[in-house]
Amino acid sequence: MINARNISLLETAILAFLGGSFFNFANLPLPWVLGPLVFVMLWQGFTKREMVISGYVKNGGFIILGISFGLYFTVETFQTIFPYMVPYLFLTCVLILMSILLGLVVAKWIAVDKITSVFSCIPGGLSEMAIASESLRANSALVVIFQTIRLLTVLFTIPTAMTFLFADSVEPVTDILVAETKTSGVWNYLWFIFPIILAIRIRNKIPAGILIGALAVTAVMNVSTINLPQIPDALFIAAQIAVGTSLGKNILFRHLKLGGKYSFVYFGISIILILTAVGLGVVLASFSTLNYATAILSIAPGGLFEMVLTASSVGGDPAVVSALQLMRILLIVLCVPPLLGWYFR
Repeated sequence: MINARNISLLETAILAFLGGSFFNFANLPLPWVLGPLVFVMLWQGFTKREMVISGYVKNGGFIILGISFGLYFTVETFQTIFPYMVPYLFLTCVLILMSILLGLVVAKWIAVDKITSVFSCIPGGLSEMAIASESLRANSALVVIFQTIRLLTVLFTIPTAMTFLFADSVEPVTDILVAETKTSGVWNYLWFIFPIILAIRIRNKIPAGILIGALAVTAVMNVSTINLPQIPDALFIAAQIAVGTSLGKNILFRHLKLGGKYSFVYFGISIILILTAVGLGVVLASFSTLNYATAILSIAPGGLFEMVLTASSVGGDPAVVSALQLMRILLIVLCVPPLLGWYFR
């Protein structure tokens, strides 16, 4: 049956595919994520039409990406990150402390309370920071707006900068992944039932649960004797389009306008945090065996899947970036809100 919702779904799908194709043709970074994001965001903003994407499609995209990232893991991955876990957590704490101090300093000069300002600067999940700030009676609407600005800044600066700096220096790890997994049989795809089940069960129980669940189970199976198959390229691209579309749909012009002139303040803070993360990544690479691309992307204040996709395209180690970014996210989401709650009370 043709109805308004089905027409909107088709319109969104066509727009997202055109965006991804354009970015891919233009050889821009993360084309199948940023292309749909930009096209859907701009089309929705200028035409005032609400784009539609099925929750099943969005969740399916995250599950496919989680499984794909899990396929990068080997026993050597855990051997690589183990010696650097403590230094990495220390450097992550430095980045978190920097964001808190910036939030407190800015709150003294603009008409935003310090709780709202701090939660707007923390490089954690947007929804998690908004919920945590609400419990402390902060302005959660402003937190969402300023966190959205941080997300956009990260999405359009880190992949672009990393591609410019490192794309030509090392062969992408994806070629290795294809070589190791392309001999798997068709029946081996049934193994992916297990990561799918866990991802669905914990999707609302932990931050980014649907991605983390699929990634974790796939990683465990991949380091065992199970012969897991490669995710087809077309399906991997479709998953990126689905996730990019869902991100673009949630970025509304009216939210950015509500932030007013303070949007530029938090944009500046985002740039400072990105530069700080780059410096900390260089420090991490200097006393470890990690290359600069892997170290910087592991500590960068971005989303898990964006940083892993960037690592796979610039010669970084996606498995190491996945593992360390997971540690960063869990540290921020599980520890920072309770500590800030104690401090502000």
